[in-house]
Amino acid sequence: MQNIVIIGGGAAGMSAASRIRRLQPGWKITVLEASGWVSHAPCGIPYVVEGISELDRLMHYTPEFFIRERNIDLHIHARVTAVHQGEVVAQEKEGEKRYPWDQLLFATGAVPRRPPVPGTGLAGVFTADLPPDAGIIRRYMEDNGVNKVVIIGTGYVALEMAEAFVVRGMNVTLVGRSDRVLRRTLDREITDVVGKRLADELDLRLQEATRAIEGTSRVEQVVTDRQTYPADMVILATGIRPETTLAEQLGLKLGAGGAIGTDDRMRTSRPGVYAAGDVAECHHLLTGKKTWIALAPTGNKMGFVAGSNMAGHEIRFPGVVGTAVTRFMDMEIGRTGLGEEEARQAGFSVKSGVIRTATGPGYYPGHGEIWLKGIAEQGSGRLLGLQAVGKRVLARIDTFALALQQGCTIRDLFFTDLAYAPPFAPVWDPLVTLARVLKF
Repeated sequence: MQNIVIIGGGAAGMSAASRIRRLQPGWKITVLEASGWVSHAPCGIPYVVEGISELDRLMHYTPEFFIRERNIDLHIHARVTAVHQGEVVAQEKEGEKRYPWDQLLFATGAVPRRPPVPGTGLAGVFTADLPPDAGIIRRYMEDNGVNKVVIIGTGYVALEMAEAFVVRGMNVTLVGRSDRVLRRTLDREITDVVGKRLADELDLRLQEATRAIEGTSRVEQVVTDRQTYPADMVILATGIRPETTLAEQLGLKLGAGGAIGTDDRMRTSRPGVYAAGDVAECHHLLTGKKTWIALAPTGNKMGFVAGSNMAGHEIRFPGVVGTAVTRFMDMEIGRTGLGEEEARQAGFSVKSGVIRTATGPGYYPGHGEIWLKGIAEQGSGRLLGLQAVGKRVLARIDTFALALQQGCTIRDLFFTDLAYAPPFAPVWDPLVTLARVLKF
């Protein structure tokens, strides 16, 4: 029998614990989670704030389920304070406890980056990090009559939180330092479309650096290098970083994006120590290099792979192509693979094409427009990336993601036998039209 200790009870940690239990029924599995939430869905925070869902639905399984049904020694409100070879020290309600380990998994996730400006600790200033934040934000809104919300940031979380407040009828200002939203993930042809839609619903302020968040007993305004914006509430959505404090304490090597360095079995630089989820790097299938992409599906798979290998069942995590999707109001936004500049920086000679087309025949109701940008390698025609905005984005992004993983070409895309019927798509699917524009 082995003693397994897992630090972190989120998606990756509980996926690993469950996998180990299935493969090794007799092993001792201890999970230490600093919060009161496990197997949770922080991606649902904006939708609880918006009112689409309720807070208690963001925990897929309760701690009691894992303890009772899967015989996992799960400790919530257990803050790990030290990690040594063969032992983990945690501070719990009963005091300090020590847990021996033969194998250790870091599933400590990522934490929000806070802008280095005064006032981030004021009442009414929040991040969207863990599910309880959704309840805290909603209560603050209701108790304080919030009307003016300033969101600092221009990434996925910023847009999703912006939608939540717009739907609730609030005045929203989105402030960002970059010259366009989603700059790190999408090319200009797509972000221009996104920016125009945002400007229809909120006050979009780009190329403005936040200097201070001000107020007396609670937040009252946000000061940038250009203007001052009244604020009843502020959401900090300026990105995340991998939580590697404990890993560094153990001397683990860090890799891409400051995440814990791992191989394709999720092993770290130290024997018997693994890492999975938002705290771990992984392999990018297109560049051939290590990358850090913090997304829930990847984290769950990493946990599955780590747990399998820890239990003696060898399995490898092949890598990712960086597939992501989000939404703002009626506008879907997605990407997979490399952007045009990313592809060039990775050493590819590229060509690209952009189309704007309908998602179905004009005589059938419910369709709309979709913008697609495709990137491919010159000469070989190998597909490298797709970005999309508009209606019915998800199916196109997911189809393209599989094509990327299989090394498909523009020609392959053109001749893919895609389904057609008027309620679902035009006879020339947007992906096939894009392949024609890219030329093969």
